[in-house]
Amino acid sequence: MAHAYTPGLKISHREVIRRSRTLPIKGKVLVNKGDALEAQQVVAETFMPGDIIPVNLSNLLSMPPADVPECMLVKEGDQISLGDIIARTQGIFGMFKSEYKSKYEGTVETISNVTGQMILRGEPHPVRVLAFLPGKVVEVLPDEGVVIEAEVSYIQGIFGIGGETFGKIKMACGSHSEELTKDKITADMQGSVIVGGSRVTADAIAKAVEIGAAGIVTGGIDDSDLRDFLGYDLGVAITGTEKKGITLITT
Repeated sequence: MAHAYTPGLKISHREVIRRSRTLPIKGKVLVNKGDALEAQQVVAETFMPGDIIPVNLSNLLSMPPADVPECMLVKEGDQISLGDIIARTQGIFGMFKSEYKSKYEGTVETISNVTGQMILRGEPHPVRVLAFLPGKVVEVLPDEGVVIEAEVSYIQGIFGIGGETFGKIKMACGSHSEELTKDKITADMQGSVIVGGSRVTADAIAKAVEIGAAGIVTGGIDDSDLRDFLGYDLGVAITGTEKKGITLITT
């Protein structure tokens, strides 16, 4: 016999929660157990390896790959800046020399006499993990992150667009039956989480992005408005990674 279930969304006036904030790879934890945190505080950081940049010096200097190492003015492990002379040919009788000036910045990883390529590694990309909520560090995960405990009012959403965010709560509607429309979004909501309305319109979301609001929590959104906001039909998908300038949660 088939059964249908309606998901139960949790709402709690006061609740103690714990949230883990961890890095994607090992790095440095910047806080200690027992520390009081603010939402915007960085709790851990690391650096992701930079992009790989292949430079085909054999083609650029019009020479066989095996001759490239002899023309190099840098070696593996050297740091390179934009405009640095990387390689120079010996020319003919000391004349007609060719040289290559770097169009990139990074570190020389390899120089191949087989392919004639130099491989550069771009600058590392910093990755920082925020607390995202005020609370207390109850556990430090060495080289990974922390567990934060906080006392909160808890409202569970059923659908969301965009990643985690934070901000002061700003109520936009006087009643839960009102629509959250463009005229209810005001300049003083910049950096805040806008709450209210039975549904939000596409124009209201656009206005919230324009003024720099952090997020919207509302009762619902029409499919056509969601499509206008995203620029495409969502269909069946895992959400949370969208970069639309704001986070949207419907309850």
